[in-house]
Amino acid sequence: MKIAVIGTGYVGLVSGVCFSDFGHNVVCVDKDPSKIDKLNAGQVPIYEPGLEELMAKNVEAGRLSFTLDLPAALEDAEAVFIAVGTPTRRGDGHADLTYVMAAAEEIATLAKNYIVIVTKSTVPVGTNRKVKQTVHKANPDLAFDVASNPEFLREGAAIDDFMRPDRVVVGVQTDRAADVMAEIYRPLFLRDFPIVVTDLESAEMIKYAANAFLATKITFINEIAALCERTGADVKQVAKGMGLDGRIGNKFLHAGPGYGGSCFPKDTKALARIGQENAVPMQITEAVIKVNEEIKRSMVDKLLDLCDGSFNGKIVAVLGVTFKPNTDDMRDAPALTIIPALIGGGAKVRVTDPQGRHEGEALLPGVNWVEDAYKAARNADLVVLLTEWNEFRALDLKRIAKHMATPRMADLRNIYANKDAKKAGFQSYVSIGRLPMHSSSD
Repeated sequence: MKIAVIGTGYVGLVSGVCFSDFGHNVVCVDKDPSKIDKLNAGQVPIYEPGLEELMAKNVEAGRLSFTLDLPAALEDAEAVFIAVGTPTRRGDGHADLTYVMAAAEEIATLAKNYIVIVTKSTVPVGTNRKVKQTVHKANPDLAFDVASNPEFLREGAAIDDFMRPDRVVVGVQTDRAADVMAEIYRPLFLRDFPIVVTDLESAEMIKYAANAFLATKITFINEIAALCERTGADVKQVAKGMGLDGRIGNKFLHAGPGYGGSCFPKDTKALARIGQENAVPMQITEAVIKVNEEIKRSMVDKLLDLCDGSFNGKIVAVLGVTFKPNTDDMRDAPALTIIPALIGGGAKVRVTDPQGRHEGEALLPGVNWVEDAYKAARNADLVVLLTEWNEFRALDLKRIAKHMATPRMADLRNIYANKDAKKAGFQSYVSIGRLPMHSSSD
């Protein structure tokens, strides 16, 4: 099949590359000439493990290309995927559909033959019907269908998620559109991955409901962690005991400094807004948004306690600033709350992150970027482990503690343990949801 993908951001690029690996002929379109130039030169503008190699393989095979030319991309295409950004709109929390609707209008004016217009971007319930109205108004003679095909890609594991998904959700209105979508995803269907076919609205809602539920799970365990610290319980043991219940499951029960990234913050806000507009307040989701911000800010208090009540003049080493490992994405990362508070309090902040500098230099002015954790920690008053990159999971804690001015650590991902820190020579070690270690105690 010939497929066009509009938008070469995270979702569009990963989807286009993977569709081409299914054997389809895929043309990815973008309005940004510099981005298309880079892609045509074999350069991937985002960090995603395995993406560069898979892209190169399919470009070489002649199944994948990149262009600014939308009319050429649409020629003979049986489906076009809209994978443009839907950022949170300033002021009201709603998803901004400007780019989606602009893409729909362009498709309407350029398409010649029957085509399925598939919304891959995360959009509020009812958007696909608006897309249909927009296309029909712009070109009443065009034969087309719309489909909703939300993505469920985890940054850092996107290719595996696309090739071996928990499920593929497809919202359609006609059998003809369902047949086209079935042919697109035929390689997954043949391998018995679940393909869930629904109406348009249900497909749109599944995406928001799933992400809001996962954000709720994260926020719940973070609240339990705060209670564990006051009561002497260990949140890692609590989460393990909870997760063994098949009705709960062990995923997304890892206490930390709050969720961030491209999906959860944006989608929870959008769902809350959809609820308000339909007079059905999403009270749990609204509470999750509020509590998550409070959790990020509470991390600053944790660090302040470790610094004897003042950041002024302290040297703080921050290990990891991306919202999670194996990505360069810093959207709504806890680092964007914590590091400005450190700098605002007078601290000198050193940062190391395997992929975070590309975005971080603009987002975190005033920090000193260094090559590795050991350089960051030298003569520091505090080490903050903020993102659980593999590089930070097996640090020589003794070496770090030895070269610090005051050996103190805030392990905000619970990678290590009190006994590890004490044995390494740390005076103080705090984590999330566990009792802290100070030099006078175990």
